[in-house]
Amino acid sequence: MDHVVFLDRDGTINQEVHYLHRTEDLKILPGVFKALRCLRDAGFKLVVITNQAGVARGYYGCEEVEKLHEYMNQMLKPYGAWIDKFFYCPHHPEYGTGIYRRNCRCRKPGIGMFEMAEETFAVDKHHSYMVGDKMIDVQAGINYGIPGILVGTGYGTSLRQEMEEKGEKPLYDFFAETLVDAAEYIIDRENKARQSEKGDDR
Repeated sequence: MDHVVFLDRDGTINQEVHYLHRTEDLKILPGVFKALRCLRDAGFKLVVITNQAGVARGYYGCEEVEKLHEYMNQMLKPYGAWIDKFFYCPHHPEYGTGIYRRNCRCRKPGIGMFEMAEETFAVDKHHSYMVGDKMIDVQAGINYGIPGILVGTGYGTSLRQEMEEKGEKPLYDFFAETLVDAAEYIIDRENKARQSEKGDDR
């Protein structure tokens, strides 16, 4: 079974850019190389799942999305931090044009992209996680049946503050200031789970 960390893209791996699609605008966030490498070294598969409404709106095409993902992996691989698989949703129920205007299972917080990942990976939900900077990322993880981690980069910190001010109960299982913090939390949790399982076997 595969232990998988599902990752949002914009605001989690790279700096948030309005409808990012040009390779020259891609900037990896601080600590991301280290975080992804640590997760890979710990045995996790890394899978990006990202809503790309810019395709639906006609701002750019699927070719640009795929080119950007190839370029991202070219940046990550020298650091031992590459992504095993990218999935993206090109649809939007209101603002999409043509075939891209529709309700779909793949748009987060739907679980369609997780289901697509299951065609490639034998996902072990007991040892898999969802990390992102928006509540739809956390909710998508919850809907799929895995812990949702909110990361403070991108929109994460402001969303957390908003919830605290309103006195709302957090949806996320854990808040991490950075992706490095999220990786450390995941690895520590998995190590504790293994130790617990060994203890039960005695």
